[in-house]
Amino acid sequence: MRDISAVPTLFLIVVVDLIGFGLVIPLLPFYAVRFSASPQLVTALLAVYSLMALLSAPIWGRLSDRIGRRPVLMSSLVAGALAYLWMSAAEALWMLFAARSLAGICAGNIAAAQAYIADVTTPENRAKGMGVIGAAFGLGFIIGPALGGFLAGNDSASADLTTPALVAAALSGVALLGVVFLLPESRPPEARQITPARSRLAAILGALHRPVLSRLILIFFLVILAFSGMESTFALWAMRQFGWGPSQVAYVFAYVGVLSAILQGGMIGRLSRRFGEERLLLVGLALIGVGLLALPAARWLPLLAFVFATLAVGMGLVQPSLNSLISRRAGREEQGEVLGVSQSVGSLARVLGPLAAGFLFAEFGRGAPYLWGAALVAAAWLLTMLLWRGAGSASLAGDAAG
Repeated sequence: MRDISAVPTLFLIVVVDLIGFGLVIPLLPFYAVRFSASPQLVTALLAVYSLMALLSAPIWGRLSDRIGRRPVLMSSLVAGALAYLWMSAAEALWMLFAARSLAGICAGNIAAAQAYIADVTTPENRAKGMGVIGAAFGLGFIIGPALGGFLAGNDSASADLTTPALVAAALSGVALLGVVFLLPESRPPEARQITPARSRLAAILGALHRPVLSRLILIFFLVILAFSGMESTFALWAMRQFGWGPSQVAYVFAYVGVLSAILQGGMIGRLSRRFGEERLLLVGLALIGVGLLALPAARWLPLLAFVFATLAVGMGLVQPSLNSLISRRAGREEQGEVLGVSQSVGSLARVLGPLAAGFLFAEFGRGAPYLWGAALVAAAWLLTMLLWRGAGSASLAGDAAG
């Protein structure tokens, strides 16, 4: 019997950490614009974090398999606090890039938290467990953006961009204390001793050589590629479409967080048991595609609210379903490694997505990134259908052998 008593504690720790993360993410374009950055540089600032995480995520995932989840969580939170402090003191664009790079290099917290969930849940309850992390994201993006928008103010020219970064650093410190004093280790010493030592490249190739697992990771890549492009350009889009400042953009992200938290925190487990992760994945992909197609036409607030509700529900279905399916294709001894590979691929998407979206925004107009994203999600939907039909009556979750 696995001990799930620490899951609420992990949930609260991740929520506190992600409040800080969500607090600054919607404000990053305004940081960059203050230093006269172009749309391409604005999206590059969002991408550099993911570029560094791409390089480091498999290392952190494998390390969490070998030394435990708690040390990786603690290291990541310390680095995050330092990065936010550096951001608060930034006096030039290169300092922003350096601070985000530092945060990305040590971004092992989400993969470690997902591996923690995998340690303490059964395969049948894995989607519900992964929904806990999704709900933490949702709450982080309810409170974080709303708090950041309140602290920064409405005027993009005179916004206070120092205080939000300081508050984010303090929240990382609180989350660190939670790990140190409240969170037990989920990976027993005997399991760490049998974890095979593999290089980062071997870990990635090992995962990608499994037919079903590799395709699930490709679907994950396409979805994050599309969604990160939308996230990175929305502030620029809203400035031109509605003349909005930091607070209005942050409140939209908070609205998305409310819907995501409701879905992933209270409903995803029941939905998964009733309909299966494959069906939830297909429905979620369809909703994201519709939302991205409709976003360029959102010229009044009720339509914008509907569009973002569609996107939030879609991602609320897709993320825990995909994470569960990927986790269930991995053995118990390689949960951190496989989820680290998955997060690394997601980081690659978060590098390429904002860069491509920034180029499309500048060269082809503010609606182009969203139409491009809808095409990517359509490809992911078709790939899911082909994969599911190829599996016949079997579940995509399958077994750890892939």
